[in-house]
Amino acid sequence: MAHQAHSYHMVDPSPWPILGATTALLTTSGLILWFHYNSAKLVALGLLSMMLVMLQWWRDIIRESTFQGHHTPTVQKGLRYGMILFITSEAFFFLGFFWAFFHSSLAPTPELGGQWPPTGIKPLNPMEVPLLNTAILLASGATVTWAHHSIMEGNQKQATQALSTTIILGFYFTALQAMEYHEASFSIADGVYGSTFFVATGFHGLHVIIGSSFLLTCLIRLINFHFTPNHHFGFEAAAWYWHFVDIIWLFLYMTIYWWGS
Repeated sequence: MAHQAHSYHMVDPSPWPILGATTALLTTSGLILWFHYNSAKLVALGLLSMMLVMLQWWRDIIRESTFQGHHTPTVQKGLRYGMILFITSEAFFFLGFFWAFFHSSLAPTPELGGQWPPTGIKPLNPMEVPLLNTAILLASGATVTWAHHSIMEGNQKQATQALSTTIILGFYFTALQAMEYHEASFSIADGVYGSTFFVATGFHGLHVIIGSSFLLTCLIRLINFHFTPNHHFGFEAAAWYWHFVDIIWLFLYMTIYWWGS
């Protein structure tokens, strides 16, 4: 290879973007078949192939950043900008759900009984499972910050303990939300209240699962000594994402669970 006179990473040709797009098409097509014809074969194939592409794509990025030294300070700066823009786009994604909720709740129509929650809807008690889930996510925000500081101080043992605690709290949150959905007296089909509640909280729950998987990947990398005090952007990105998930939950709790009930 010729000598590289700049600090940028010229990415080698990769099969993963086109294969990733194909698996996404398979998954969405499979979801349509599942919803309309009750056949889950294609969606299972799509999800399995997507997982395989994700694992191999992440493997390549880890090799580029950790072993090949391609993630120079200049490249890391670009990655930081990319993560900030991604999180901003996610914030606007949730803004749409909050907009739909307030559009319906601030001026309830006669069809809703002129009140919010609509007539016939028994909302969940915000002082029960939702409050516990709020405490869990706030605690997980503290533990992921503890893990970050431990990595920056080179304390492998404390970083592993803190990150493991964060992941456990994340999966505990998911289990409690699944229980809450199972016991709810209304469904996504119960008018605008049911649709806004389950779409907003459900997408947040999906983000918690994604964030927990992101942190679990970081834990595996941490155990394998991939992070140094000065080179750990993979973990930083996961921590930023997790703090974003925490903040969105606080807004969801205060508006949909507490004010909206």
